[in-house]
Amino acid sequence: MPNQQPLSDEEHSRYEWQRWVTGFGERGQERLKAATVLVTRCGGVGGSVAHHLAAAGIGRLILAHAGNLRPDDLNRQLLMSHAGIGLNRIEQAAFRLREFNPYVEVIPIAENINYQNVDRLVMQADVVACCAPVFRERLLLNQAAVFQRKPLVDCAMYELEMQLTTVLPGQSPCLACLYPEEPAGWDRHFPVFGAVAGVVGAMGAMEIIKVIAGFGEPLAGKLLIGDLATMTFRTVGLNRRPDCGVCGEL
Repeated sequence: MPNQQPLSDEEHSRYEWQRWVTGFGERGQERLKAATVLVTRCGGVGGSVAHHLAAAGIGRLILAHAGNLRPDDLNRQLLMSHAGIGLNRIEQAAFRLREFNPYVEVIPIAENINYQNVDRLVMQADVVACCAPVFRERLLLNQAAVFQRKPLVDCAMYELEMQLTTVLPGQSPCLACLYPEEPAGWDRHFPVFGAVAGVVGAMGAMEIIKVIAGFGEPLAGKLLIGDLATMTFRTVGLNRRPDCGVCGEL
């Protein structure tokens, strides 16, 4: 994790209430300020992650998401606006976050994760927030994060269900232990409420804050599963696969 960075008087005031949290304090806030998080993608789930991290005072956000805003994005992508339909979505997200918290550096990348950019983007971050609705991107991010020894928080949802886990390379199972291969027939277009995306995004942001600040108990080696139809949650243990092609030899 990055070294600490002293807070300005304005930042002391802005983050006062969260600095009272047991185990976090001044040191945790300084660690957040020194940290860089890659968020990909930055739609319903990723936008919620980015928004909460900006509110908490993360130092630097790298946002990766290609394409222009569509009308059907607006039930969940809360960093966007109706006036921005047809315009670059990631620039809108960056503008909103800078407006919300000018102390956070925001770097928009109008690209989705692919074989050509994944190593470069992960290299620039201390922690990766994986919020892509495409298994190919999630597994690419997992592989790059594990090989570069960068923590990764994977946030996923479908209809009223959500899943969340944290990968600590060398200490916990990775995403490829859970999904050795991309599931056949997966379609990134699926039913979604913005409220469900917001729930898993907020939880993912809290996982990232815990990992960076070094307090609490991250979901390393655990998968949190939530069903918002019944408001029930359970945590299941995950095991490292010795034959995992990504983390098996760490």
